[in-house]
Amino acid sequence: MTPVDLSRTVLHAVRRAVDEDALRAPVPARVRIERTRPGGSGDYACAVALQLAGPAALPALEVARILRDRVAAEPGIGRVDITGPGFLSFTLDAGADTAARHELVREVRERGPRYGHGDALRAEVLQFRHAREVRAAVSAHAVRALVVSQGARVRVSCETASDPDWERLGVGVDAHGVPPTPLTAIRPVPAGADAGELLERLGPDATRWGLLRPAGHDRAPLGDDLLVQGEANALFLVRYAHSRARSLTRGAALLGFDGAYEADSDARHPDAHALLDLLADHPGVLLAAARHRAPDRLARHLEAVARAFFAFHDSCPPLPIGDEKPSAAHRSRLALAEAAGTVLAGGLSLLGISAPEHL
Repeated sequence: MTPVDLSRTVLHAVRRAVDEDALRAPVPARVRIERTRPGGSGDYACAVALQLAGPAALPALEVARILRDRVAAEPGIGRVDITGPGFLSFTLDAGADTAARHELVREVRERGPRYGHGDALRAEVLQFRHAREVRAAVSAHAVRALVVSQGARVRVSCETASDPDWERLGVGVDAHGVPPTPLTAIRPVPAGADAGELLERLGPDATRWGLLRPAGHDRAPLGDDLLVQGEANALFLVRYAHSRARSLTRGAALLGFDGAYEADSDARHPDAHALLDLLADHPGVLLAAARHRAPDRLARHLEAVARAFFAFHDSCPPLPIGDEKPSAAHRSRLALAEAAGTVLAGGLSLLGISAPEHL
């Protein structure tokens, strides 16, 4: 069971309690699930009981007891405890958790860069409009890719003639002018520079990342630090993580083995768990980024995946070290590392940024 699955399970328990009149409170739009902090109990925790206590006019501990009884019976849940003033602490069923991890890695590897694509927006026909400004054009292009990944149909128009340099950024426009039909305007804070200048100084990939990584209402930092090959540069970190994942595959082939998620020796390792959680979150991140017209959400998620990948890579090496022989644990670690590389490649593609095999 992933954090997303657990969030849905708790939300379902809240709805049941409300429907059964055991709880009189509005059902929240979502329930936030977090990894249990060091020293805490269980695998995950949430504060939904504290959130609902006021509207329900009940003590948080009473709300927690109402929800605990309904969550504990759900498949995949081993135990639910109440801690502190009313936190729910969840211990997952070991067998179900193992099956979920296997299924997650299998799905990523099977679907490839399209992992996380869906049809939640299949009924939507959207029209976006943007000004003749490079950040607006790049943002509209990325938003288009995101909503299409969730099944929507989209048409993008620019208020006036396109800048010819946009083609070098991979940006296309379907129409010019302002049609009479309802449109959604894509209006981030302007970049303060034109496409030609940015391309000459940064190149297409760094330009797109610099324009898309900040939220639309924030100014886009477009300094030369976007070209620095170091951990402080998030774009380099994400692309290097992808490149490293691909190099692991090549290294394993030279040693005569490939990835197969079959060993659970690292299953409870916090770095493996953190990476698995982020991969499980990827479909939800894509859908949220599409619905909110926010490619920055995807960029931040890719950065988190890259950092989790390197933490896992360092603590659970996918390739044998020294005289070690390849083992089931190495095959499992390699499969997880390859899945992370796949998610990074797919996410970068949606942002219109290349994911080179070598850096």
